[in-house]
Amino acid sequence: MYIYSEKDKKFKRTLIVFAISIIILLTGIKLYQMYSSIDITKYNTVKAKRVLQTVKEKNNEDQTVAEMIENTTDCVVGISKLKDNGNTVFTQNGVSKMGIGSGVIISENGYILTNEHVSGARNSTCYVTMEDGKNYNAKVVWSESNLDLAIIKINMKCINYARLGDSDDIKVGESVYAIGNPIGFEFQKTVTSGIVSALNRTIIFDESNPTSFENNEQSINNSFQKSNGNEIYMSNLIQTDATINPGNSGGPLINNNGEIIGINTVKITSAEGIGFAVPINVIKPILQKLEAEGEFEEASLGIFAYDKNVIPYLNSNIKFDTGIYVAQISLDSAAYRTGLQIGDVITKVDNVALEKMCDLREYIYSKNVGDTVNLTILRNNKEKNIEVRLSKK
Repeated sequence: MYIYSEKDKKFKRTLIVFAISIIILLTGIKLYQMYSSIDITKYNTVKAKRVLQTVKEKNNEDQTVAEMIENTTDCVVGISKLKDNGNTVFTQNGVSKMGIGSGVIISENGYILTNEHVSGARNSTCYVTMEDGKNYNAKVVWSESNLDLAIIKINMKCINYARLGDSDDIKVGESVYAIGNPIGFEFQKTVTSGIVSALNRTIIFDESNPTSFENNEQSINNSFQKSNGNEIYMSNLIQTDATINPGNSGGPLINNNGEIIGINTVKITSAEGIGFAVPINVIKPILQKLEAEGEFEEASLGIFAYDKNVIPYLNSNIKFDTGIYVAQISLDSAAYRTGLQIGDVITKVDNVALEKMCDLREYIYSKNVGDTVNLTILRNNKEKNIEVRLSKK
């Protein structure tokens, strides 16, 4: 029988301690690997990738917006009613001395969109300064006082021209950028940013002093006649808090895609951050005809009308939900001869529903002199159809 010696017992205890130590060591290594894999390598790597991806997307977005703005500013020009004796119309105090405003090239054929109060009325002459400082004589080929819009033309091919967006698709709160020449050469092509603050705004200004615009909250007589023969109502305007200064007039208001959604026209001087632009869609039929035919002969219904956004300023007793209210009819127009009456509400034209005055203008601009249109009207709450042959304005 073998008897364990003290030496054997000591060796056995040492072996057990060694085995336990190995187990503890292996367990520790395993736990460390699990911890490293889950809490450090896997988690932090995924988190880092997400952060880098977010930063990359943000940088790409900023770069895209910057490139978009740069591309559009290349199409912005200076416009003056007076010819400069030097190399450029951009001079110190140019806005006050020379009536400098802005415009934007919208066609390779040299068509430029601006405000009528910048360029002057149809068939008048103005002067355009391009990005390289060269001056060009320009002719006003179309203008409309009630929109404060004009299209002028220079005799040259334009490599850079802006894209037109869809002003019916814009939403309150979306980002916009106004581009123009607010003071003179030192500040040409200034870009300001903001949002669309509101849609379908109405303002009033004095036709005898086009640059003296008045707040749209001004009270006026409840009459369809202009109180002094000079008041004009501009409706369906885009309101924005992007800064619009006097020299910015005629410059573009663009969206995040670099598309023109409006033409800057006026700001309220009695408040900060309230400026207005004319929606771009109304100009599209005119530009299409100019491009195709080289001229635009404007057809007319021979009426003066208002939509529901303007009527409250004129007569608070008149109520209608949709359509265009006929306020005046030219006595020598086809509309008068076909029986259209003051007080009729035109709800459709050729079955196209009318919500805003711009809807009617845009549709009639797309027609030719001599075309016949079918008007759906409400008279004494009864629907009626009238055919009108469009005449020359």
